[in-house]
Amino acid sequence: MDLFISNVSGQPIYEQIYTQIRDAILSGQVQEGDMLPSIRMLAKDLRISVITTKRAYDELEKDGYIYTVAAKGCYVAPKDTELVREEHLRRMEGHLREIVRLAVPCGLGEEEIREMLHVIIKEEEQ
Repeated sequence: MDLFISNVSGQPIYEQIYTQIRDAILSGQVQEGDMLPSIRMLAKDLRISVITTKRAYDELEKDGYIYTVAAKGCYVAPKDTELVREEHLRRMEGHLREIVRLAVPCGLGEEEIREMLHVIIKEEEQ
């Protein structure tokens, strides 16, 4: 799992770490039970503060994506299917909002958007 930090992003560094690890877990890039890099090692690799890395890991643990074993490290938690479903639904809603926002200047209405979606679904089924 490769993490990339952008200093020009408006997103705080701990959120960038959180988002990238969460996305790797949700996509299956890292599996249940996989050990994550230690907080110190990740901080060193990314050349950031240990405190920043710890904050990202704390948020991931609070949200149920990882768990910590004292003196052993942090591991990917078993997937809570409801948590995964809710996260995917939230992301889909964001994409749908973006579609609607882009459709307005193009003069596309609801029916045209539905037709586009229908075509895409048919293409994906093949």
